[in-house]
Amino acid sequence: MTLITRRSILIAGTATAGALLVPVASATAAPTRIASGTKISVGSGETYELSATTRLSELSIAEGGRITAPDGYSVTLTVDGVETGQLLTETGGTETLISAGTYRGAVVLTVAEANAVTYETLTFPFRQAVYVGADGVVTAKSVLSSVRGGKLTNTLAKGVAITSTGECFDGVFVQNASYTLQKPVISLTGNGRCDFAGYGAAVVGTGSSTTLVVDGARIATKGVVRTTVIANDGANVIVKNSELRARNGVLPADYQATVETPYMESVPWMLGLDGNVRATNLIGANTKATYINSSVFSETWGALSVEGGRGLQLTAINSSVGNTGTYGYGTYAIGDATVRVLGSRFDVGSYATIIAGPAASVHYGDSTRAAVAELNSSLGLGLSAAELAALPVRNTVVNSGHFGYMFFGAGALKLDGGTVVNSEKATFLNKGQQTAITVDGSGGARLNPRNGIILQMIELDDPGPVNVDGKMLNTGVYTEPTGDPTKDSAFDVTAVHPADGAATFSSIALKGDFYNGMRKGKNMVLTFEDSTVQGVISATGAKHHVSTIDASNFYELGEVTNTVQPAVNNGVVVQLNSGSAWTVTGTSYLTKLALAAGAAVRAPRGKSVTMTVDGTATAVEPGGTYSGAIVLTVQ
Repeated sequence: MTLITRRSILIAGTATAGALLVPVASATAAPTRIASGTKISVGSGETYELSATTRLSELSIAEGGRITAPDGYSVTLTVDGVETGQLLTETGGTETLISAGTYRGAVVLTVAEANAVTYETLTFPFRQAVYVGADGVVTAKSVLSSVRGGKLTNTLAKGVAITSTGECFDGVFVQNASYTLQKPVISLTGNGRCDFAGYGAAVVGTGSSTTLVVDGARIATKGVVRTTVIANDGANVIVKNSELRARNGVLPADYQATVETPYMESVPWMLGLDGNVRATNLIGANTKATYINSSVFSETWGALSVEGGRGLQLTAINSSVGNTGTYGYGTYAIGDATVRVLGSRFDVGSYATIIAGPAASVHYGDSTRAAVAELNSSLGLGLSAAELAALPVRNTVVNSGHFGYMFFGAGALKLDGGTVVNSEKATFLNKGQQTAITVDGSGGARLNPRNGIILQMIELDDPGPVNVDGKMLNTGVYTEPTGDPTKDSAFDVTAVHPADGAATFSSIALKGDFYNGMRKGKNMVLTFEDSTVQGVISATGAKHHVSTIDASNFYELGEVTNTVQPAVNNGVVVQLNSGSAWTVTGTSYLTKLALAAGAAVRAPRGKSVTMTVDGTATAVEPGGTYSGAIVLTVQ
């Protein structure tokens, strides 16, 4: 049955209209099951199709009753200006329906033009409070009854409030447009569905012609993949002076954890994490997302995420970023993404950054005037001279409850300026990847691993997904290898290979150990420039604390015990350049050691260090180069 409607006007500033004139229809031809002209009751098994937006005082839907819109349209329920009632019809599906119940108050059923967004194999029927296109706000695609207060124009939304307690409802969707959100307050409670598409996000900026500025926002979400901000498909999204918070929801009882991104609603536990919502996501090609003087926190999983695509740029300037729960990361770097963290504080559960390669580039440093000005220009941030002047110069501080940085794929990581990394476990956890780590301490950078390990190399302990009835599910189990590794005669443990785990430290004083626990051919290559290091540098046998790891004890990933021993396929190549000195604090097994004329190898005060090369006692001398089975022993 179709409800026949006529148009009326809600004037700007009313509770349901926001600040635009909003066309709304009210019932005139009341079917027999409506007690009055402002009430609708839908019985069990009935489908009630609305042809236009309708305002009511009461809506009643029995179990099995449905309210729908014509093809090419969606219907959304708001009560007293709050989107509510909408639930997904099935786990892994895309469609939503208004759930059974009785709704009273200022009830509006908005019939809006469809906003179908395709991501890989699925098309998601987006509904949003405000849809902005190239020419401004598109009222026909917007649910303006959910926009309260403030000012809404074709270029600016100022002081608006959007609240949702239903599922998969977006706050603001901007596509191929220039738009500013100033001091919005957005609260979304209830599950989303796909944070690769932004289905259920508070704010989405998408399209190569989009420049979206979010200034002074207060955005809070609670729900599965109910993301705060999504930047997609070449958009330039700039978030400043804002607070973003995302809390986990409750996964559907029949949800199966998967790595298939159209269906993924929880973090793959193989990253050593748990959780089901990321605070933000950056996706697509040549998309940019910048967070300035803002606070971005997820409960677990991740705060500033990058997923797929190419040419992605993620930047945090003078911001607070992290996790309120036990596990989670600050940033993620995949593909060829460029991630910059300047003058920011990270308080993370597990990692400051997960580097997933294969060509990711990550930089942590200071928010110097020159650096911020350059980014203002190159990223098109649009910061005024006054805004630039108001940003103080700060160093970056990382506080991690587990590791500093984890390499899950190849990539480059640079730490400089006054960056300080405080971590409970190893500063750098390399899971068998090609790395280019550079740490420049000339500006005061410091590494403070509480367990005394600066760099830990181990085999990748991700068991990977399992194909179950054609679905890639996260049901794998990691099993600790038994026995000694088999020597690969073709791999040279004394050479430097392009795929090795390399790190360079300059102008810094280091205190901590470096362990290469790889079983297969990959060397740890360390270069020290005008630096001092106190600790053990060695090949090791690395063994996890437990023999098997699955979703129930994911937190054991990366947790190993080291036993120093001669290298098999895990060479340790150390270059001490001019002005560098290594104070050896315990037995260390190397495969190559080179000292510049101004470099030294020492023992702690009151002790002595000796070296053997292939079993022959050999003096360690400045300017010397040694290769083979090298053992340094402290006496």
